[in-house]
Amino acid sequence: MWQKYITPTSPQEVAEILAKEDNARIVAGGTDLILEIERGVSENVQTLIDVSRIPNLDRITLDEDDVIHLGAMVTHNHVAGSKLLQERAYPLVRACWEVGANQIRNRATVAGNLITASPANDTITPLMALGASVTLLSTQGERTVSLDDFYLGVRKTVMRDDEMLVDISFPALTDSQRGTFIKVGLRRAQAIAVINVGIVLNLDLHGVKSASITMGAVSPTIIHATEAEKYLVGKELNEETIAEAANLAMAESRPIGDIRGSAEYRKEMVRVSTARGLRSLLNGTEQDDFPSDPVLLSSEKTVDLNPQTSEHVEGNPIVTTINGEEYIIEGGQDKTLLALLRDEVGLMGTKEGCGEGECGACTIYLDGKAVMSCLVPAPRAHGAEITTVEGIADTAQEQLHPVQEAFIHEGAVQCGYCTPGFIMSAAKLLEEKPKPSRDEIEQAIAGNLCRCTGYYSIVTAIEEASKN
Repeated sequence: MWQKYITPTSPQEVAEILAKEDNARIVAGGTDLILEIERGVSENVQTLIDVSRIPNLDRITLDEDDVIHLGAMVTHNHVAGSKLLQERAYPLVRACWEVGANQIRNRATVAGNLITASPANDTITPLMALGASVTLLSTQGERTVSLDDFYLGVRKTVMRDDEMLVDISFPALTDSQRGTFIKVGLRRAQAIAVINVGIVLNLDLHGVKSASITMGAVSPTIIHATEAEKYLVGKELNEETIAEAANLAMAESRPIGDIRGSAEYRKEMVRVSTARGLRSLLNGTEQDDFPSDPVLLSSEKTVDLNPQTSEHVEGNPIVTTINGEEYIIEGGQDKTLLALLRDEVGLMGTKEGCGEGECGACTIYLDGKAVMSCLVPAPRAHGAEITTVEGIADTAQEQLHPVQEAFIHEGAVQCGYCTPGFIMSAAKLLEEKPKPSRDEIEQAIAGNLCRCTGYYSIVTAIEEASKN
């Protein structure tokens, strides 16, 4: 793993560290980077630069020119829960809401998604349709690059090793513009896109004034369906023009076949998804199945941002609060937070199921947000407040949490391995929404897998807990 972990106080300091440190990488959410390091995809990473404690990087703003700005620490759940973006950038909101599960979305940043540069990444497609640009900072100054020019190939961008992405900007949708995002995956949640499509139309009484249609997972980079875009301009949006535009988009896609789908299937799904997206814009139904107040598994908590630069190397203790008690941990600086909790602190309730952020067995709360601890670097715990499954019961009153009681009464505990993760997600849901609907319960546990297939009793137990 890494040897040095630095937590700076400003983007300018990040640029200075990048300029002088060899084999350094920025870590924000870390949901991609930690896996890349463990799998050997990112080799020889000696230094991690944690930007998650820098003030003001999680802001979503609208400037005087009607341009939306996302800071480098804006997470997918920040976007999904933003009323501004729901009204003025719905394609991006929809894409962010369909990334992973809440525990991932609470850590994963939009900036990180763009930098990873996978053609199957979900946020690139809508942002390119929206005409987005990114601002990159180094010790040499800033430069702004449009997303159309940012990508060079699979996981390749024009970004230099000494640069930090500090801003994502794009024009807010106007009253005459409508947009949506369609994703095809192999399951409802935690799915990598087989294909995805982003659509933004500018409409008037006479038809389509302009069109932007982008496609993901159908070429080495996200691409525009340029012929479909040209065809729609000046046309009335109806079933005939929708069908032709969808056929043109399909013809412009050039996918490969892999374990998630054949090339032929992907091409057909481009046609189907483009048609569905255009039809929803015609009928005004693009947001019908999107929750007005989505579950985020996050509570408002005042977090002390980094007042001064900190550096963690071997022998430099991690000082943190776990379940209300302060811990000074001498080892584990080069581990994940999951390994720190189990190996160094001895809290064995948090389980490792997949080690890849897929199963939710390692769910904990980090500064009030449910996260997958297997994807969090251990030094991120320094100065943070952590809650594990051992900490949610009322020990003073010797009472279990209502969710724990309900799991026992409803027989929701089966083999028990996934149970701590489910309990953590359910308890945070009830903190956020004390009387959740069944759909909200399903949203909350979408990031938790039960290998015993006992979801019915788990949902019932959460319903029962909400009554208490």
